[in-house]
Amino acid sequence: MTLQKKRLGRKQRRLAVIAGLGAVLVIAGGFFAWALRGQITFFYSPSEIHEKAVAVGTPIRLGGLVKEGTWKRDGETSDFVVTDGQTEMATHYVGLLPDLFREGQGVVIEGSVTPAGTFAATNVLAKHDENYMPRELVDELKKRGEWQRDGAPL
Repeated sequence: MTLQKKRLGRKQRRLAVIAGLGAVLVIAGGFFAWALRGQITFFYSPSEIHEKAVAVGTPIRLGGLVKEGTWKRDGETSDFVVTDGQTEMATHYVGLLPDLFREGQGVVIEGSVTPAGTFAATNVLAKHDENYMPRELVDELKKRGEWQRDGAPL
């Protein structure tokens, strides 16, 4: 066997090993993405939920403002309405709400749409200012003239 044939054989083996490792990485990445597909939740405003006809039972995040005068509480059960200034969505949650939860404040709620068209919340996140709300929702509320900061519309 000549020196050139040996070199060519080594290069081919090295290339085959690299290609094999690349294929294994691509397959592993595909399995990883497939496994996480159920863990990914997207953010929607009440208007987007109605416009896009989000499927019943799909895990999503609902964001908006808790409408004034809609929060009803009975023990750990809470019912309230989330609005983006254009559309409203009735929400039902069983559990303890965050201390900062109150009417007129921004919330992001994880859960799903029920067959009745309401929102069944599994987790409620609340904060006292608009910095917690997703940028898309703040921009949408500002565009409609519904967003208020320090009592004055922006």
